[in-house]
Amino acid sequence: MPRLVYSTDQGRLCPDCQQPSGECQCKTRSASAIQGDGIARIRRETKGRKGKGVSIVNGVQLDDSALKNLAKELRQKLSTGGAIKDGEMEFQGDHRQALKALLEAKGYTVKLSGG
Repeated sequence: MPRLVYSTDQGRLCPDCQQPSGECQCKTRSASAIQGDGIARIRRETKGRKGKGVSIVNGVQLDDSALKNLAKELRQKLSTGGAIKDGEMEFQGDHRQALKALLEAKGYTVKLSGG
């Protein structure tokens, strides 16, 4: 029996549970959210922040709860604020070198990206 992937009533459907994409509760969805190649890349970004810089870490292959715990631990060690957006950890300020040292101490492969 072919699986329905789109319905004109509901839009895109999850191939596993046949629920609309926004209402999907499958565990496969959170597993597919883990992105990256295992190399933590750290970059500084100011665009859209009125000149204020943030350090962004992406490529860490962790699920949502583990990523949240890691970000909290790093924020405490850096004594700064931050957030997690789209699987990327954001830290207020330019903390690239400190983040690199902390992540390498935890056993991650780290690269600085950008200028």
